[in-house]
This record gives sequence, C-alpha cells and structure tokens, in this order.
Amino acid sequence: MERSSSVVQPVRQKHPGKTKEVDEKKEGKLQVEQEATDEALADQKVMAGEAQDRRNIWEPSVYYALGKETFYFAGHDISIRESLDTYGALIWPGAIALCQFLENNQQQVSLTDKAVLEIGAGTGLLSIVASLLGAWVTATDLPDILSNLTFNLLRNTRGRSLYSPQVTSLCWGQDLQRDFPYPSFHYDYVLAADVVYHHDCLQELLQTMRHFCRPGSRTTLLWANKMRFQSDLRFAESFESSFNTTLLTELPQQEVRIYKATAK
Repeated sequence: MERSSSVVQPVRQKHPGKTKEVDEKKEGKLQVEQEATDEALADQKVMAGEAQDRRNIWEPSVYYALGKETFYFAGHDISIRESLDTYGALIWPGAIALCQFLENNQQQVSLTDKAVLEIGAGTGLLSIVASLLGAWVTATDLPDILSNLTFNLLRNTRGRSLYSPQVTSLCWGQDLQRDFPYPSFHYDYVLAADVVYHHDCLQELLQTMRHFCRPGSRTTLLWANKMRFQSDLRFAESFESSFNTTLLTELPQQEVRIYKATAK
C-alpha cells in the first residue's frame, strides 16, 4: 500500500491591528454616507415644506394644478403661473430679491440693450423683469419647464418690452460648446436665482457658469440664492474660488445673498 503524502500549506496569520483598521475605515465610510443621506433627506423635507407653503396660498383650480402670483416690477403688474409638478415651476425668494435689486439699482446694473441669459429660469419672473428693464433676454431651463416658462414670458412681455425674450433648453454641463459656442453666444449678464439647493448637479451648474463667464468675455454673473443648507454654503465657497466675487447684498430675514461675479 502506498503511503499517502500531504502537503502542508502555510497558514497566513491575520493581523488583528490591520483588520481593526480596515473595519474602522468601513465604519467611517458608512457613517459619512449615512450622514450625507440624512442631510439630503432633511434638505428635501425643507424644500418640500417651502413648496407646500407656496401651494397653500394658491386659489384652487378645477382643471389645472396651477397657482397664480402677481407682482409689480418695472412699472407693470406681472402675473405668474406656477405649477405643482416641479420645484422649477415655483417662485423662490432669490428670484424676488434679485428682481427687486435690479429694479432699485439700475444705475449700478443697467440692463438696457444688454444681452442677458438666465439659467434655471423656472417660472420666468426674473427674465420678465429683465426684459421690462430693456434687456434682450434668453431664458433657459430643462425641457419639461419650457412650456410654462414660455407662457409666462409671452403673457407678461408682449407689447411691453423692447425685445421679445427667447426661450431655449439648457441642461447644466451638457453640450455647452455645441449648443452655446463661445463667442457666438456671448452675454453681457448671466442671471441665476435659487439654482442652488440639494440636488445632484452642483458641479455641472458651476461648469455652466464658467462656460458663460469665462476670461476675456467681460460677462457679469449675478447669482441670488436663499442659503438653506450646508450644500449651499459649500457651493458658495466653490463659487467664490472660481470667480472674482462681490457680495452685493445680504437679506438676513430672507436668508438670501446676492453675488456679483466676473471671470478670474
């Protein structure tokens, strides 16, 4: 009978210290991810609450889930139709604050005969006011926002503004050079109001701002935002490091800041 032989494989011993270090890293990563998730849920709850507050003041409609808001800017009554469907179809504090600033500071920021682009135009209130102040305006937003945006723009500028505002689709960070090549698409001012909140496109938003406000363009960017969340403050830090910025005004009660920026 043959004697069977066996080969003894070396046993790799575990290092308790190293295992503990790996476990701690995993736990730390999970904790960071959980904190980010909790922050996102809390932020979304705040936004939903603000949206609900706006919807509660609407007059009920039998046929449409729509509400109306009326404002008075640049010597005109402005009637805005809002929608239940999306945050982009609601009016937020930053837009109202920037409208007031533009109306009250026309010597500092003259929009007469200026080419103006609004990104994230939403309901169109800011673009309407810019048009009434004499600007040639292009209002942009996501495709599903454009119908209501166009309705509000035409309703409030027809026969009132020197230039008819244009409406077009713009997805932040996507196909910018193809759809808005520089210098063919050059603007004196880029307007943005309440475009920063807890969403997944903040880097793309900053990229879009840089595309339109680039060195040598002489474009001025005006950004107004209610500072609700930590993510808003982090974006503000990135914004300030990307451009030459001036804090034009801060409204503590509304928690709104208005920045002016030019390319570095």
